[in-house]
Amino acid sequence: MSADRLRRPVYEAELLRLQTELVKLQEWVRAERARLVVVFEGRDAAGKGSTIKRITEYLNPRVARIVALPKPTDRERTQWYFQRYVAHLPAAGEIVLLDRSWYNRAGVERVMGFCTPEEHRRFLQQCPVFERMLVDDGILLRKYWFSVSDAEQERRFHRRLDDPLRRWKLSPVDVDSLSRWEDFSRAKDEMFVHTDTAECPWHVVDSDDKRRARINMIAHLLGSLPYHEVPPTIPELPPRPASTGYRRTDRALLRYVPDHAASLR
Repeated sequence: MSADRLRRPVYEAELLRLQTELVKLQEWVRAERARLVVVFEGRDAAGKGSTIKRITEYLNPRVARIVALPKPTDRERTQWYFQRYVAHLPAAGEIVLLDRSWYNRAGVERVMGFCTPEEHRRFLQQCPVFERMLVDDGILLRKYWFSVSDAEQERRFHRRLDDPLRRWKLSPVDVDSLSRWEDFSRAKDEMFVHTDTAECPWHVVDSDDKRRARINMIAHLLGSLPYHEVPPTIPELPPRPASTGYRRTDRALLRYVPDHAASLR
Protein backbone atom coordinates (compact mmCIF):
# COMPACT_ATOMS: atom_id res chain seq x y z
CA MET A 1 0.00 0.00 0.00
CA SER A 2 1.17 3.53 -0.75
CA ALA A 3 2.48 5.36 2.30
CA ASP A 4 0.79 8.58 1.13
CA ARG A 5 -2.58 9.33 2.67
CA LEU A 6 -5.29 9.89 0.12
CA ARG A 7 -6.06 13.61 0.09
CA ARG A 8 -9.55 14.50 1.30
CA PRO A 9 -10.68 16.43 -1.83
CA VAL A 10 -9.64 13.52 -4.07
CA TYR A 11 -11.26 11.04 -1.69
CA GLU A 12 -14.56 12.91 -1.44
CA ALA A 13 -14.88 13.38 -5.19
CA GLU A 14 -14.19 9.72 -5.95
CA LEU A 15 -16.38 8.52 -3.09
CA LEU A 16 -19.34 10.47 -4.48
CA ARG A 17 -18.74 9.00 -7.93
CA LEU A 18 -18.61 5.48 -6.50
CA GLN A 19 -21.72 6.07 -4.38
CA THR A 20 -23.52 7.10 -7.57
CA GLU A 21 -22.48 3.76 -9.07
CA LEU A 22 -23.70 1.97 -5.94
CA VAL A 23 -27.16 3.43 -6.52
CA LYS A 24 -27.01 2.06 -10.08
CA LEU A 25 -25.95 -1.30 -8.65
CA GLN A 26 -28.89 -1.23 -6.25
CA GLU A 27 -31.35 -0.58 -9.08
CA TRP A 28 -29.78 -3.38 -11.14
CA VAL A 29 -30.08 -5.80 -8.22
CA ARG A 30 -33.71 -4.84 -7.81
CA ALA A 31 -34.55 -5.02 -11.53
CA GLU A 32 -32.71 -8.31 -12.12
CA ARG A 33 -33.96 -9.78 -8.82
CA ALA A 34 -30.35 -10.60 -7.97
CA ARG A 35 -29.16 -11.59 -4.50
CA LEU A 36 -25.92 -10.07 -3.27
CA VAL A 37 -24.07 -10.89 -0.04
CA VAL A 38 -20.96 -8.91 0.95
CA VAL A 39 -18.92 -10.23 3.88
CA PHE A 40 -16.83 -7.74 5.87
CA GLU A 41 -14.19 -9.32 8.09
CA GLY A 42 -10.93 -8.22 9.66
CA ARG A 43 -9.38 -7.17 12.93
CA ASP A 44 -11.11 -4.84 15.34
CA ALA A 45 -10.83 -1.18 14.28
CA ALA A 46 -9.81 -2.17 10.76
CA GLY A 47 -12.44 0.10 9.18
CA LYS A 48 -15.21 -2.33 8.30
CA GLY A 49 -18.03 -0.35 9.88
CA SER A 50 -17.03 3.01 8.41
CA THR A 51 -16.82 1.47 4.94
CA ILE A 52 -20.28 -0.05 5.30
CA LYS A 53 -21.63 3.38 6.29
CA ARG A 54 -20.27 4.93 3.10
CA ILE A 55 -21.71 2.13 0.99
CA THR A 56 -25.21 2.46 2.41
CA GLU A 57 -25.32 6.25 2.69
CA TYR A 58 -27.53 6.73 -0.39
CA LEU A 59 -29.04 3.25 -0.68
CA ASN A 60 -32.59 2.17 0.07
CA PRO A 61 -32.59 0.32 3.43
CA ARG A 62 -35.38 -1.90 2.08
CA VAL A 63 -32.96 -3.13 -0.59
CA ALA A 64 -29.57 -2.95 1.17
CA ARG A 65 -29.58 -4.35 4.73
CA ILE A 66 -26.75 -4.34 7.26
CA VAL A 67 -26.60 -7.51 9.36
CA ALA A 68 -24.49 -7.34 12.53
CA LEU A 69 -25.55 -10.22 14.76
CA PRO A 70 -24.98 -10.25 18.52
CA LYS A 71 -23.50 -13.24 20.29
CA PRO A 72 -25.69 -16.34 19.89
CA THR A 73 -28.43 -17.13 22.38
CA ASP A 74 -28.48 -20.37 24.37
CA ARG A 75 -30.93 -21.79 21.83
CA GLU A 76 -28.82 -20.70 18.84
CA ARG A 77 -25.78 -22.39 20.34
CA THR A 78 -27.57 -25.73 19.95
CA GLN A 79 -28.35 -25.14 16.25
CA TRP A 80 -26.28 -25.98 13.21
CA TYR A 81 -23.67 -23.24 13.26
CA PHE A 82 -24.67 -21.63 9.93
CA GLN A 83 -28.38 -21.77 10.73
CA ARG A 84 -28.81 -18.31 12.23
CA TYR A 85 -26.97 -16.73 9.30
CA VAL A 86 -29.19 -18.44 6.73
CA ALA A 87 -32.19 -16.55 8.12
CA HIS A 88 -30.55 -13.26 7.10
CA LEU A 89 -29.62 -14.17 3.52
CA PRO A 90 -31.17 -11.96 0.82
CA ALA A 91 -34.31 -12.68 -1.15
CA ALA A 92 -34.60 -11.62 -4.79
CA GLY A 93 -33.71 -7.97 -5.31
CA GLU A 94 -31.85 -7.56 -2.02
CA ILE A 95 -28.32 -6.77 -0.85
CA VAL A 96 -27.04 -7.97 2.53
CA LEU A 97 -23.88 -6.49 4.05
CA LEU A 98 -22.54 -8.73 6.81
CA ASP A 99 -20.65 -6.72 9.42
CA ARG A 100 -18.83 -9.82 10.61
CA SER A 101 -20.28 -13.12 9.61
CA TRP A 102 -20.05 -16.87 10.06
CA TYR A 103 -16.28 -16.33 10.11
CA ASN A 104 -16.55 -15.42 13.79
CA ARG A 105 -15.95 -19.10 14.43
CA ALA A 106 -12.61 -19.04 12.62
CA GLY A 107 -11.46 -15.86 14.35
CA VAL A 108 -12.63 -14.58 17.71
CA GLU A 109 -14.33 -17.83 18.76
CA ARG A 110 -11.24 -19.84 17.90
CA VAL A 111 -8.76 -17.51 19.61
CA MET A 112 -10.84 -16.65 22.67
CA GLY A 113 -11.91 -20.25 23.32
CA PHE A 114 -15.61 -19.62 22.62
CA CYS A 115 -15.78 -22.81 20.55
CA THR A 116 -14.17 -26.23 20.92
CA PRO A 117 -11.34 -27.45 18.67
CA GLU A 118 -13.82 -29.93 17.15
CA GLU A 119 -16.33 -27.16 16.37
CA HIS A 120 -13.55 -25.13 14.77
CA ARG A 121 -12.39 -28.09 12.69
CA ARG A 122 -15.95 -28.78 11.56
CA PHE A 123 -16.38 -25.14 10.56
CA LEU A 124 -13.28 -25.15 8.35
CA GLN A 125 -14.57 -28.33 6.72
CA GLN A 126 -18.15 -27.16 6.20
CA CYS A 127 -17.63 -23.49 5.33
CA PRO A 128 -16.40 -23.98 1.73
CA VAL A 129 -19.28 -26.40 1.13
CA PHE A 130 -21.79 -23.93 2.60
CA GLU A 131 -20.50 -21.07 0.46
CA ARG A 132 -20.45 -23.25 -2.65
CA MET A 133 -24.12 -24.03 -2.02
CA LEU A 134 -24.88 -20.30 -1.86
CA VAL A 135 -23.08 -19.60 -5.11
CA ASP A 136 -24.61 -22.63 -6.84
CA ASP A 137 -28.04 -21.29 -5.91
CA GLY A 138 -27.26 -18.01 -7.67
CA ILE A 139 -26.24 -15.81 -4.74
CA LEU A 140 -23.49 -13.31 -5.56
CA LEU A 141 -21.01 -13.67 -2.67
CA ARG A 142 -18.10 -11.30 -2.10
CA LYS A 143 -15.70 -11.59 0.86
CA TYR A 144 -13.40 -8.79 2.06
CA TRP A 145 -10.73 -8.97 4.73
CA PHE A 146 -9.70 -5.56 6.11
CA SER A 147 -6.04 -5.71 7.08
CA VAL A 148 -4.62 -3.21 9.57
CA SER A 149 -1.16 -3.06 11.15
CA ASP A 150 -0.70 -3.58 14.88
CA ALA A 151 0.55 -0.02 15.37
CA GLU A 152 -2.41 1.51 13.52
CA GLN A 153 -4.90 -0.69 15.36
CA GLU A 154 -3.49 0.38 18.73
CA ARG A 155 -3.62 4.04 17.66
CA ARG A 156 -7.30 3.67 16.74
CA PHE A 157 -8.04 1.96 20.04
CA HIS A 158 -6.54 4.94 21.90
CA ARG A 159 -8.64 7.32 19.81
CA ARG A 160 -11.76 5.38 20.76
CA LEU A 161 -10.85 5.57 24.44
CA ASP A 162 -10.51 9.35 24.13
CA ASP A 163 -13.75 9.83 22.19
CA PRO A 164 -16.98 9.49 24.24
CA LEU A 165 -18.97 9.06 21.01
CA ARG A 166 -16.97 5.99 19.99
CA ARG A 167 -15.86 4.55 23.32
CA TRP A 168 -18.70 2.01 23.16
CA LYS A 169 -16.96 0.38 20.20
CA LEU A 170 -14.11 -0.81 22.43
CA SER A 171 -15.24 -4.09 23.99
CA PRO A 172 -13.31 -6.30 26.45
CA VAL A 173 -12.62 -8.68 23.56
CA ASP A 174 -11.14 -5.81 21.55
CA VAL A 175 -8.81 -4.93 24.42
CA ASP A 176 -7.80 -8.56 24.86
CA SER A 177 -7.02 -8.85 21.14
CA LEU A 178 -4.03 -6.50 21.58
CA SER A 179 -2.19 -9.18 23.56
CA ARG A 180 -3.30 -11.92 21.13
CA TRP A 181 -2.15 -10.33 17.87
CA GLU A 182 -0.15 -13.34 16.72
CA ASP A 183 -2.88 -15.77 17.78
CA PHE A 184 -5.38 -13.90 15.58
CA SER A 185 -2.82 -13.84 12.76
CA ARG A 186 -2.37 -17.61 12.89
CA ALA A 187 -6.15 -18.13 13.03
CA LYS A 188 -6.63 -15.89 9.98
CA ASP A 189 -3.90 -17.70 8.05
CA GLU A 190 -5.49 -21.07 8.80
CA MET A 191 -8.90 -19.72 7.82
CA PHE A 192 -7.57 -18.50 4.48
CA VAL A 193 -5.99 -21.87 3.72
CA HIS A 194 -9.38 -23.57 4.00
CA THR A 195 -11.80 -20.90 2.75
CA ASP A 196 -9.95 -18.93 0.06
CA THR A 197 -11.46 -20.97 -2.75
CA ALA A 198 -11.85 -20.45 -6.48
CA GLU A 199 -15.63 -20.16 -6.11
CA CYS A 200 -15.49 -17.81 -3.08
CA PRO A 201 -12.10 -16.09 -2.86
CA TRP A 202 -11.00 -13.65 -0.19
CA HIS A 203 -10.11 -10.10 -1.22
CA VAL A 204 -7.71 -8.32 1.15
CA VAL A 205 -8.11 -4.57 1.74
CA ASP A 206 -5.10 -2.66 3.10
CA SER A 207 -6.78 -0.38 5.61
CA ASP A 208 -4.12 1.61 7.45
CA ASP A 209 -5.42 4.52 5.37
CA LYS A 210 -9.20 4.39 5.87
CA ARG A 211 -9.99 6.69 2.95
CA ARG A 212 -7.92 4.64 0.54
CA ALA A 213 -9.42 1.40 1.92
CA ARG A 214 -13.00 2.57 1.39
CA ILE A 215 -12.32 3.71 -2.17
CA ASN A 216 -10.43 0.54 -3.08
CA MET A 217 -13.00 -1.81 -1.58
CA ILE A 218 -16.03 -0.13 -3.16
CA ALA A 219 -14.32 0.14 -6.55
CA HIS A 220 -13.42 -3.56 -6.42
CA LEU A 221 -16.94 -4.59 -5.45
CA LEU A 222 -18.45 -2.62 -8.32
CA GLY A 223 -15.88 -3.97 -10.77
CA SER A 224 -16.61 -7.56 -9.74
CA LEU A 225 -20.32 -7.40 -10.60
CA PRO A 226 -21.98 -7.44 -14.04
CA TYR A 227 -24.34 -4.58 -13.26
CA HIS A 228 -25.48 -1.93 -15.70
CA GLU A 229 -27.54 1.22 -15.43
CA VAL A 230 -31.25 0.57 -15.36
CA PRO A 231 -33.24 3.45 -16.91
CA PRO A 232 -35.12 5.03 -14.00
CA THR A 233 -38.84 5.56 -13.95
CA ILE A 234 -39.17 9.23 -13.07
CA PRO A 235 -42.64 10.10 -11.82
CA GLU A 236 -44.38 13.30 -12.87
CA LEU A 237 -45.58 15.49 -10.05
CA PRO A 238 -49.25 16.39 -10.51
CA PRO A 239 -50.37 19.99 -10.01
CA ARG A 240 -51.53 20.77 -6.51
CA PRO A 241 -55.36 20.76 -6.46
CA ALA A 242 -57.28 23.87 -5.54
CA SER A 243 -58.17 24.32 -1.89
CA THR A 244 -61.48 22.92 -0.71
CA GLY A 245 -61.55 25.06 2.40
CA TYR A 246 -59.38 23.00 4.75
CA ARG A 247 -57.89 24.98 7.61
CA ARG A 248 -54.86 23.82 9.60
CA THR A 249 -55.25 23.10 13.30
CA ASP A 250 -54.47 26.03 15.54
CA ARG A 251 -50.79 25.77 16.52
CA ALA A 252 -51.70 26.54 20.13
CA LEU A 253 -53.47 23.17 20.30
CA LEU A 254 -50.42 21.18 19.21
CA ARG A 255 -47.32 20.14 21.14
CA TYR A 256 -44.38 21.43 19.12
CA VAL A 257 -40.85 20.56 20.17
CA PRO A 258 -38.97 23.57 21.62
CA ASP A 259 -36.95 25.60 19.10
CA HIS A 260 -33.53 24.57 20.41
CA ALA A 261 -31.97 25.78 17.15
CA ALA A 262 -32.96 29.36 18.00
CA SER A 263 -30.59 29.29 20.98
CA LEU A 264 -27.58 28.54 18.77
CA ARG A 265 -25.30 31.37 17.72
